[in-house]
Amino acid sequence: MEKNVLEICCYNLESALIASAAGADRVELCADPGAGGTTPGIGLIKTVRRKIDIELYPIIRIRGGDFLFSDEEFEVMLHEVEACKQAGCEGIVLGMLLPDGQVDKTHVSRLVEKAYPLGVCFHRAFDWARNPFEAMEDIIKLGCERILTSGQQPTAMMGSALIKDLIIQADGRIQIMPGSGVRAGNIIDLKKETGANQFHSSARTLRRTSMEFIHPFMTEDQSTVMADKSEIEEMVYKLKA
Repeated sequence: MEKNVLEICCYNLESALIASAAGADRVELCADPGAGGTTPGIGLIKTVRRKIDIELYPIIRIRGGDFLFSDEEFEVMLHEVEACKQAGCEGIVLGMLLPDGQVDKTHVSRLVEKAYPLGVCFHRAFDWARNPFEAMEDIIKLGCERILTSGQQPTAMMGSALIKDLIIQADGRIQIMPGSGVRAGNIIDLKKETGANQFHSSARTLRRTSMEFIHPFMTEDQSTVMADKSEIEEMVYKLKA
């Protein structure tokens, strides 16, 4: 039986430290939770790498929005992959699509080649692909080790039927990792319904600002997205039970 693996999406240094201390197996490191995750700064990547011993996979996504990137944006992504290699990361997370909803095999293959020998996870750009089964076969051929997916639904529980079918078709050739809305309260049900053994969660909580002075005319929310240590610990416990 394969070991259950828990990956935590972290948006800052403290969350990565929390995830590691709580027993997570891997950190996906991102910036900008409002955009669904973008490439973190190299200073953060290097600092997290130095301070945690578990696997570190930064996302390579230079902006929010769609997954259709220009040649100029792709050039930036190549530099970011190289920076992750130099920082000592175990892998990267990426995803690119063509206008017709197919996987951008040309650009992804170059990123995978650039990343070698790092592992590569194809992120939830997969959930926007036209045909998930064809997309999975393309991603396997490109050399990715894992696909993060919510089963082309808003949450992994809602997409559990497709996730199960993907795992069956994959037949061990690639890891299918459910993500989106994964919490301690549903992770075991998700495992039973899909047959997955790798899971992705942000264990998200909001921490209010500690600022004593808040300017009365400034209305932006200054809360910080954090990883919830007790939530991670409960997921780890349930996956090990």
